[in-house]
Amino acid sequence: MWLTAGLAALLALAKPGGAVAQDGGIRTIRDTETEQLLRDYSRPILQAAGLSAGGGVQIVIVQDRAFNAFVMDGRRIFITLGVLFDSVRPNETIGVLAHEAGHIAGGHLARLREQMQAAQTTSIIAMLVGMAGALAGATMRGSGGGDVAGAAGGLAMGAQDLTARTFLAYARAEEQAADRAAVNFLNATRQSPRGMVDTFARMSDAMIMTARMADPYMQSHPLPADRLQTLRQALATSPHRDAVDPPALVQRHRMMQAKISGFTERTDQVLRRYPLSDRSLAARYARAIASYRSGGGPEAIAAIDGLISEQPNNPFFHELKGQALLETGNPRAAIASYRRALQLAPNAPLIRAGLGRALVSTGDNNLMEEAVRELERALTADNEIPFAHRMLANAYGRRGDNGRAQLAIARGYMVEGNLTAAQGAARRAQAVLPNGSPAWLRADDIINARRERRD
Repeated sequence: MWLTAGLAALLALAKPGGAVAQDGGIRTIRDTETEQLLRDYSRPILQAAGLSAGGGVQIVIVQDRAFNAFVMDGRRIFITLGVLFDSVRPNETIGVLAHEAGHIAGGHLARLREQMQAAQTTSIIAMLVGMAGALAGATMRGSGGGDVAGAAGGLAMGAQDLTARTFLAYARAEEQAADRAAVNFLNATRQSPRGMVDTFARMSDAMIMTARMADPYMQSHPLPADRLQTLRQALATSPHRDAVDPPALVQRHRMMQAKISGFTERTDQVLRRYPLSDRSLAARYARAIASYRSGGGPEAIAAIDGLISEQPNNPFFHELKGQALLETGNPRAAIASYRRALQLAPNAPLIRAGLGRALVSTGDNNLMEEAVRELERALTADNEIPFAHRMLANAYGRRGDNGRAQLAIARGYMVEGNLTAAQGAARRAQAVLPNGSPAWLRADDIINARRERRD
């Protein structure tokens, strides 16, 4: 965990029984190109950490420009757009992923939760002591009870402060352990820890004034300067300290950053970052995306066609053209681009879902059978594509299959974490589906689902 939203959620020490943040409130984004790159970054690290069995660990992209990464369970690493965009080179992002893998491999989250439960218990006891002391002071007010109440309150505050410091010391130790594990994973995969050093050097520079004012014993993480010193020592002894990222990986990293810029920044910001004088492929990628998003129309399509002419077998350029055509009101033309992208990347459920969306968006009932087929295939491979569930409901509705349309709506609500709405749609589905049919049983599973308790 770096700045660690996951850990921050656990630090509700001031309020006994304080609520823990729900990961359902985290805004995530999906993109095949970026997800494939992150899988390639993480695969050797996860193998070195012994985490590749049983389906491995999923990398989830969080829509946040802050530089942060965290884990909330043993199955997912959350990484923000800020990490992807601000990492100068692949090795820096890989270092972040290695650190989070260290938390999972070390079982840190489970132990932190145990520590949190103990800390909350101690805080509650301290609060009760304070309340009892205050009550005793009130009943003894006529005979110096105020001193009793004050002493009890001070005792309670002191106990909570000690509890917080004890817990935070434990958290800092876990962070140091994750750093050591990350260095080991990098060395095991013949990669340099230099990316971690450079990342913490930037963080240390950015936080230098804040760090001077900070109480080091009231921090959930070691101070960046302290971590930097330790990592520099690890770098000096690493047999792979001079290893560099392969040029092809560097290019993919730059393309990913260009894509993030094109989709998340204003056009003027994109043009400042990638001026017209920059004729690199990444710069043209960013400008083409910004052009279509700002309503560039034919000019944007021409820019994307220029990318395709240079790399005709790049599925993501064809996907981008399909998305641009679809979102500028030309779904029929988008179909061909999505089909070509899918030919080049047949195992990409998001691209397949995009094709289904284009088919549905034509409004042509003759295309709904194909739309249902493609969307069902996409969701079988990856159920967590919310727009695909909506498009599938639309396609079933156009075919007059209201039962399956309601079931698709219910499945979409389940993905979004809205159990109440999902169960309502599932009941509407059951009302018209044949009793006992596979679709009816799926609706029944949703109706009988219990809200998952998140620790």
